[in-house]
Amino acid sequence: MAERGYNQYCGAARALDLVGDRWTLLVVRELVFGPRRFTDLLDGLPGISRNLLTERLRTLERDGLITRDELPPPAARQVYTLTDDGRDLADALVPLVAWGARRLGARRPRESFRPQWAALAMATFADRDAATGVTETYQYVVGRTVFHFIVDDGSIQLRGGNAQRPAVVLTTDEETWADMATGKTSGASAAAAGAVKLVGERDAIARLAMIFSRSTVLGQAEEILKSTKRRS
Repeated sequence: MAERGYNQYCGAARALDLVGDRWTLLVVRELVFGPRRFTDLLDGLPGISRNLLTERLRTLERDGLITRDELPPPAARQVYTLTDDGRDLADALVPLVAWGARRLGARRPRESFRPQWAALAMATFADRDAATGVTETYQYVVGRTVFHFIVDDGSIQLRGGNAQRPAVVLTTDEETWADMATGKTSGASAAAAGAVKLVGERDAIARLAMIFSRSTVLGQAEEILKSTKRRS
């Protein structure tokens, strides 16, 4: 329990007691990609100080939302990972992310952008009907950032790093990726211009495009908000 809380017996207040501090939910966002080193988290959270990140990680670990583990040799590095409760929190953020996506608008000149942030939206709001019956892995190489999607009969998992035997590998630079994420350019236009390279069988590329198209991702986000309204 957070030391400074609202002292209200209410689910919303209790949740905010735990994760209402600035940066906390964004730390959870970064850990959705899997185990992360302290330096990985610093890179994924531009603007946070080392001291504040240390404090947030300590609090999340204390509250049972993350664990701290040591990787075996030769890595021998300390990493942070979401617990089951932490993953439940990440799932609970989906409607909030959908609401925020509606309000993104055009990217402002001073706003930071990381390739994995768009990937998180893709995994969250992908077309799971199109993914039904599909068992494939799609790898993305965006500048120096590598991540992949594991599609297994409608389920979609996002993971950092290289995939084993991906069906499709998409390679592009960060600027093109940002333009695709904001809608400034389409994937088809970027590919035609040579800014995006796709390696894989034509049918697998078509399935990737159907599951993760930008229009689908935005539409699914809007549908989640509508579903939330219908339940209320």
